[in-house]
Amino acid sequence: MAKQFPELDDGQRKFIEEQHMFFVGTAAPDGRVNISPKGMDSLRVLGPNRIAWMNLTGSGNETAGHLLEANRMTLMWCSFTTRPMILRTYGTARTLHVGDDGWDELANLFPDHRSARQIYDLDIDVVQTSCGYAVPFMEYQSERDTMQKWVDGKSDEQIQSYWVEKNHQTIDGKPTRTRP
Repeated sequence: MAKQFPELDDGQRKFIEEQHMFFVGTAAPDGRVNISPKGMDSLRVLGPNRIAWMNLTGSGNETAGHLLEANRMTLMWCSFTTRPMILRTYGTARTLHVGDDGWDELANLFPDHRSARQIYDLDIDVVQTSCGYAVPFMEYQSERDTMQKWVDGKSDEQIQSYWVEKNHQTIDGKPTRTRP
């Protein structure tokens, strides 16, 4: 049932754009594997072999730490509506921070987020689709406003302090290089 492709086609791109959430998977050579759900308006398909997503403040920062040691990344989307399908993109990613070459160009593709920690630029080497027959039906209601309310209640300095306190190490104690 699973099929592999060397790049995203127009139908797969449309499928990605229709989904309200995606999952990111990363792993350092040792330690824990991390899988995180992502949402909001934080992902852009930039071509058949390129995706960028803006990583916003969160309770952890595993992806950043993992990519310092192994730049492998998998993104996954599941259809929770009428069309059963799972789509994964596999590749290597580079991390961009505010001030890095390329940050402004990519950041301009997204709504302005004061809580943006990084942008990940994924170079896709394999696309895989599978059936998704066991994925349940779920109905999308709306985006959560919890993070935005949290950010709105903080100064830039408070957000950066949070990064220093909560986001400078992975759960395995490895650095993430999050910039305050």
